[in-house]
Amino acid sequence: MTDAHDTAADTSLRTTGGAPPDDGGSSATEAPIPLLEPREGIPPVVADQAALAEVVAAFAAGSGPVAVDAERASGYRYGQRAYLVQLRREGAGTALIDPVACGDLSDLGAALAGTEWVLHAATQDLPCLREIGMVPTRLFDTELAGRLAGFPRVGLGAMVENVLGFVLEKGHSAVDWSTRPLPEPWLRYAALDVELLVDLRDALEKELERQGKLEWARQEFDAIASAPPAEPRRDPWRRTSGMHKVRRRRQLAVVRELWQTRDRIAQRRDVSPGKVLSDAAIVEAALALPSNVHALAALGGFGHRMGRRQLEQWQAAVDRAKALPEAELPQQGQPVTGPPPPRAWADKDPAAAARLSAAKAGVSALAERLKLPQENLITPDTVRRVCWEPPKVVDTESVAEALAAHGARAWQVELVTPVLVSALSS
Repeated sequence: MTDAHDTAADTSLRTTGGAPPDDGGSSATEAPIPLLEPREGIPPVVADQAALAEVVAAFAAGSGPVAVDAERASGYRYGQRAYLVQLRREGAGTALIDPVACGDLSDLGAALAGTEWVLHAATQDLPCLREIGMVPTRLFDTELAGRLAGFPRVGLGAMVENVLGFVLEKGHSAVDWSTRPLPEPWLRYAALDVELLVDLRDALEKELERQGKLEWARQEFDAIASAPPAEPRRDPWRRTSGMHKVRRRRQLAVVRELWQTRDRIAQRRDVSPGKVLSDAAIVEAALALPSNVHALAALGGFGHRMGRRQLEQWQAAVDRAKALPEAELPQQGQPVTGPPPPRAWADKDPAAAARLSAAKAGVSALAERLKLPQENLITPDTVRRVCWEPPKVVDTESVAEALAAHGARAWQVELVTPVLVSALSS
């Protein structure tokens, strides 16, 4: 097989139809090459402390950035735990680590301290890596780099194909990674996910530099690496699919009670909550407010395959919600801490609505000129907050301070401030 490093060295940007707009790189149109096997074959899964110690030593002695990926079992298991961690580094090769068998990987994280980690869609993997003691101090996110560079498709497979000219097999992305032992085709897929990640990073760095966006990317990567763990979501039961149908507070109480009961069962059994009871069933029970298990069994999602004991457990949750005093019922909607929904601005504050309209148009035009998504130029929430409560004196300094206070990076402040000064002044 052609060595990926040689191919990546041939051109900084090998395109097959998915290059960023106004691409000035290679115009190569060769058919992409299927990537079928890792360069050194599929490594054995590291599943004990002795093997882990060897990996720690090898990766500590390696050179350059380290490619990192993690596989979870979303849809099968409770939570977002990592069930496989993949790494690759020059001089160390590829490692596949079973974090369930090995437990804490803090020694590996410490061995890579100061090393740049290369991840694709870093914010998806960092929480589960943090749980096992792996926290980067520096990183390069190839998905975010692709967005900033203006690529229309930024999935790993699309980026590897469009930038490096290789095709990754993606058939195992949604499998149950808690399966033991892991089948060989899954391990091959996992190893290939980090095979070209550093090559992709190098090509994207060159492309960002060509476009004058490399410093922007570095600021974004630093913000991700330094961000604290996300706070637990308040009232997570409100994210139940189909909640828009639930109008009455008593019905909301049923959703809450069923959701919390389901969550306790799912956590105890270590299965995905959706495998315990579907969101659709929760919403249907809330709308119907069944009076007994017979009425509950007639509802969708509580059918004939559910045993009497299960039905009684769900009916008990419904009954608890029905018995709550009025004062303990949840309120309709969540407390609003920021501006109201934009659709309400015209009635509440027409001047603010005009500011927002002008700001959105200006941001959209700037993002199009810079060839990057609007949400990466500046978050819509930041624009709304500044437009709803603008500085008392609108000038470059005050608007820049407002943007920075809402978490905008220096490059965003520099680019967006003139747009918002104009919108707020008008």
